[in-house]
Amino acid sequence: IFDSLNYTPNMKAAMEAVRATEFGLCEAAICYTGDILDPKRDKYSLNYYVELAKELERMGAHILAIKDMAGLCRPYAAFKLVKALKEAVGIPIHFHTHDTSGLNASSILQAADAGVDIADAALASLSGSTSQPNLNSIVAALEHTDRATGLDRETLDEFSDYWEHVRTYYFPFDTSPPHGSAEVYLHEMPGGQFTNLKEQANAMGLGHRWPEIAHCYAEVNQLFGDIVKVTPSSKVVGDMTMFLVTQGIQCADVLDLPPGTNFPESVVDMLAGGLGQPMGGWPKDLQKVVLGDRVPLTDRPGDHAAPMDLEQVRGELEAKIKRVPSDDDLFSFVMYPQVFLEYEAFRKKFSDVSVLPSSAYFYGLNTGEEISVDIEEGKTLFIKLIHVSEADSDGQCTVVTELNGVPRHAHIADAHIKPTTEARAQADPANPNHVGAPMPGMVTGVATSVGKKVKAGDNLLTLEAMKMFTTITAPQDGIVEKITVTTGDQVSSKDLLVVLK
Repeated sequence: IFDSLNYTPNMKAAMEAVRATEFGLCEAAICYTGDILDPKRDKYSLNYYVELAKELERMGAHILAIKDMAGLCRPYAAFKLVKALKEAVGIPIHFHTHDTSGLNASSILQAADAGVDIADAALASLSGSTSQPNLNSIVAALEHTDRATGLDRETLDEFSDYWEHVRTYYFPFDTSPPHGSAEVYLHEMPGGQFTNLKEQANAMGLGHRWPEIAHCYAEVNQLFGDIVKVTPSSKVVGDMTMFLVTQGIQCADVLDLPPGTNFPESVVDMLAGGLGQPMGGWPKDLQKVVLGDRVPLTDRPGDHAAPMDLEQVRGELEAKIKRVPSDDDLFSFVMYPQVFLEYEAFRKKFSDVSVLPSSAYFYGLNTGEEISVDIEEGKTLFIKLIHVSEADSDGQCTVVTELNGVPRHAHIADAHIKPTTEARAQADPANPNHVGAPMPGMVTGVATSVGKKVKAGDNLLTLEAMKMFTTITAPQDGIVEKITVTTGDQVSSKDLLVVLK
């Protein structure tokens, strides 16, 4: 159980819920950021972490975790931190780190010397970079010492060989750098954030500007007051970074932006107190620019959440998906309504694709290739691709397959042939009645209609780019004269979205 800002009031309800169960084991985490060895980074000092650990122990933690999500805890800092925590609290200590720097196996060894009780590592073939340090090598390093693990290295190597082969199926998605990098000490991105933000940058055509993005991320962190960065606070820093880079805005100029600037929704929510409070609070001048006259929360945001009747939501979800939802369905929908409904639509269209071999799902079949698919116990389908014809003038091709030895023919559209479409009109930056797209993305909702009177700041539509949602608002009072997009449209930066008069 952790909080993205180390704001303990946000952890209280979850910790109490775990302890209330008959066999609940409550592990509370302190999120590590900064550098306790650097006297200039005194916001997150050793004393800060010690006092936080004591508070979590008082709140009922059975185990204390050090969540080093960015791999910032350097070896000698790990020794110093674990030693201090072992002296301050009486519960087991669990060290979780990432190997983005290439150095963090040493951090685990130093933590072991300081008496840490548990440490996370990954099988050799799945380790390193933004994953965890190499388990096989750590086991070897600790052999014949007082802290030998007792794990069988030969068995670990066997497991690693298996996953090395499986990993090849996912090669196109394996975007972590193939080596460690000290750049992590600049941007301080968590392991998951690093790969996600790189994917987002590539998807927006900004991959070649990664060094600039990394520097901007570090600057945004300081703009926010040097905060703890882990899901979801790390995503907010990433959203603000991409907003500034795509808009060509320097981080130093943010405080001079005009009121009504369309900041990403996640940035507005966080600075309004939607994630809780960081140590020292949010920078007041930044809140004024982002929130305007909106009064931010200063206490636990959950206290302001509207009551939720889960059974009522279950009924609403059942009407949407036309079946009785499971508890997993219900909770997924409550947390991620749009993502869950997209997933459900995919399942309805294609059924349960998890039964397909990974290589067939990701890459399709080669001509002459046959696979077996277990669709339920005792029922196996044998599918073989026989032939795929050239596309005809309508873009249709004939696919010949065998299903359990019986030939089948299907006519399908060739997805490689792109239809010819007219280019979208561009917003004129000199025309105050033109509302353009601030970045590439998909229109997820249109909140207005032609002929509607709007005031400056009213919501017009919402854009989504790699799970970053941005509300596009009216730049001035007026009447909606034209809407050039509909929900689901893909747009590019500066495309014309709405015309006012």
